[in-house]
Amino acid sequence: MSSKEFDIKINGETCSAKTGETVYEVAAREGIEIPTLCHDTRLEPAGACRVCLVEVKGQRRLEPGCAWKVSEGMEVTTESDRIERHRKVLYGLYLADHRLDDDGFPVETANDNQLRRLANETKPLDLHPVDAPRVGRPEDVNPYISFDPDLCILCARCTRYCDEVEAVNAITLSNRGSQTTIATAGMRGLLDTTCELCGGCIDTCPTGALVEKKSPDRLPADARKIRSTCNFCGVGCQLDLHVVGTNGDGRVVKITSPPPGETVNDGNLCVKGRFAYDFIHHEDRITEPLIRGEDGELHPASWDEAIAYAAEGLLKVKEKYGPDALGFVSSSRCTGEENYLMQKLSRAVYGTNNIHQCSAT
Repeated sequence: MSSKEFDIKINGETCSAKTGETVYEVAAREGIEIPTLCHDTRLEPAGACRVCLVEVKGQRRLEPGCAWKVSEGMEVTTESDRIERHRKVLYGLYLADHRLDDDGFPVETANDNQLRRLANETKPLDLHPVDAPRVGRPEDVNPYISFDPDLCILCARCTRYCDEVEAVNAITLSNRGSQTTIATAGMRGLLDTTCELCGGCIDTCPTGALVEKKSPDRLPADARKIRSTCNFCGVGCQLDLHVVGTNGDGRVVKITSPPPGETVNDGNLCVKGRFAYDFIHHEDRITEPLIRGEDGELHPASWDEAIAYAAEGLLKVKEKYGPDALGFVSSSRCTGEENYLMQKLSRAVYGTNNIHQCSAT
């Protein structure tokens, strides 16, 4: 079916839209913010949190902006007294079944608590707390992911991400009513499920119910975010390093993925990209060239000395065993020019076609 372009109105302003788009998508493109807790652009709209309800002319009820498809001539209102009353009640209901701080707002966690931000923007209806604790997984000894059921609002973003993006279905909504929780098969720990420990559930969680075990509970105020490239394989996923300390003495304390849509990995990371950063500051990490001396020990050397030593060693292997005794492996994240030079080094200098690149492994 071909996409048709037409105009709709949002808050009285004419906006261009296409067949199949939702109110949320059109509004986001026009710079109009519609708050939501259950929506993730990588997932199919669920309309579960009810935060994004808007007024659609001709509709008796408020409709979910994340799931409501636009049509030609539609008139939408995203801010009104009716919507404001709805949000006050809704946030009050969430807070009544949520762990709060001393000020009565959702507790801060290592990850962004979007419910806390929204509650601060709109004074919620003050409701009596509900004593209905959800079941967690207290025996889950996996090294990376922690789940706090008292901070969960059952938006199902984590379970939908596990299903729709990772396609492993390690977690799901289980039980009914006030006892509904994020569970695994038989309430087993994640290590005993199909979970790949990618941490995508942490990334998509809007309340901090899912957090990293490795990172600090609170990032220091001087923490810097630095965009970098994962160095574990040839895909070249982008990631954000959270660094604490000065440039000369900074330490990576956490890694997160960039927002969906910004980079080639669309906000996704694997277990290595998100959690395997201990090597950066490990005491055994090699930080300078080393050459083995006549005493059999490794000694620091300059780059010029190390390169000359390696070239000499390769020539000795070629002279003794022939050029095909050598093999060269380049990196898929080198530039095309650098990979070209690597194959010329292999073929023209050392005379072997044994040259490969890690992106094919």
